[in-house]
Parts: sequence; C-alpha cells; structure tokens
Amino acid sequence: MIREFGLIGYPLTHSFSKVYFNDKFLSESIKAVYENFPLKSIEEFPALIKSRPALAGLNVTIPYKQSVIPYLDELGAEAASMAAVNVIVPVIKEGKIRLIGRNSDYIGFRDSILPEVNRLKNQSGPKAKALILGTGGASKAVYYALQQLDIEACFVSRDVAKATYTYAMLNAERIEEFKIIVNTTPLGMAPDTESCPDLPYQAIGRGHLLYDLVYNPSLTRFLSLGQQAGARVLNGAGMLKIQAEAAWKMWNRQL
Repeated sequence: MIREFGLIGYPLTHSFSKVYFNDKFLSESIKAVYENFPLKSIEEFPALIKSRPALAGLNVTIPYKQSVIPYLDELGAEAASMAAVNVIVPVIKEGKIRLIGRNSDYIGFRDSILPEVNRLKNQSGPKAKALILGTGGASKAVYYALQQLDIEACFVSRDVAKATYTYAMLNAERIEEFKIIVNTTPLGMAPDTESCPDLPYQAIGRGHLLYDLVYNPSLTRFLSLGQQAGARVLNGAGMLKIQAEAAWKMWNRQL
C-alpha cells in the first residue's frame, strides 16, 4: 500500500518538503508519495483530513503552525510547550483517527546552529545571548531550541505587546549585547529578495552570528549585510533537512 504524506500552508509556491521527501522515497525504495495541500483558510483542514483517509503524516508551514492546533486531538510535549506545530501524526486509536501535533523545527534549528554556538562560546565565553526577529510559529521553535542550548533569548517585533524589544529599540549598544541574531520572519524570501529586517547593520561585527530561517535565496539581504560587516552567517537549508528527517521519525513512531 502506498502511504500518503503532505504539506499544508498557503501559499505553497516553494516547497522544499515535496521535493525532499519524494526524492527520499525514490532513493530508498519507500512506497509513499508526498503532495502539497495549499489551504486558503485553516477552516479547510477538516475536509482535507476527511478526504484523505490514507494520510500517514503532514507537515505544517506558514501561516498555520499555531492556528492548526484547535483541530488536533493531542500535542506532543515539545509542541505543547512552544504552542506551535509543524508535524501532524495521524494515529488510529479504538478505530478512530486521532491527530497528534508535534514539532521538529526546534530539532532542525538546534542541531544546525550547534557548531556555530560552540564556536561563539569558545571565542567569547558561555554567556552568548540571542535576538529572535519575529513572533510567529517558527520563532517559538527557535526559542525552545535556544533554551535547550542554555542561551538567553529575547523576541523582537514591530508590536511592543508581543516582544521584549521593538526594532526601533535596537541601537548599537543592544546589538553588541546580543551576538546571535535569528530571523524567523519571511522578509527577504523570494520573490521579495530586497527586503530585510530593520536593524542597525553598522553595529554588527566579526563577533556576531546571523541565522536566517529563509533558504530561498540562499544568501538573503539580511545575511549579505551581516556578511559584509564581518559576521558569520547561516541560512535555513541545513535546518530544513534535519527537521524533515526528524518528522519522518515522528511519523514512523521512532521519535
């Protein structure tokens, strides 16, 4: 029997997951298929589940990592802690399908940034601090992962009610205090490649690490400006591969 997997979100013009998993299924001779399911509204989710009884797993992307939660029957401990879901595991209990929300994003981020974090700690001691740009679902996974790495982190948003700092509060002195800056917003993502977070880039230097969850383009304007200032930079490509393999383990009850 062919197992079905897929991705929900909107829009889904650039889907890493579909290409990655279908290549994986082909190369590893796995009888499965992965499809994109663009939902214009999260209210369409129950109809999708009803129409696809063979679904063995789903990924969740922007903008539904938080709004999908009320439609699920249960959350894994990590997803409950960060109130964000990017993996849905259907399980059959007592003859009924139950949908369990999990999160593999934090694993992808944690494991991809770890070598750079260790480098920073060796250079400047154990007190590395991070700014997380954005407050959406992906930001929650980043915060959770940084907690696991024992790194103090603060959120940045245009809305003062949602974060510790607004962008207007990020002066040179504050940027010097936080050596890790993580962009979890879609700013700079293709096709809008000229946009970037509003930061005092002149205050960034060789002691900084800039991490962008955006992977298309591979070098966003955010990363390019950081690189020009001498910072180390990292995009989201490595995170995507790690979180995808973690999702696969979750669907197969191995994680």
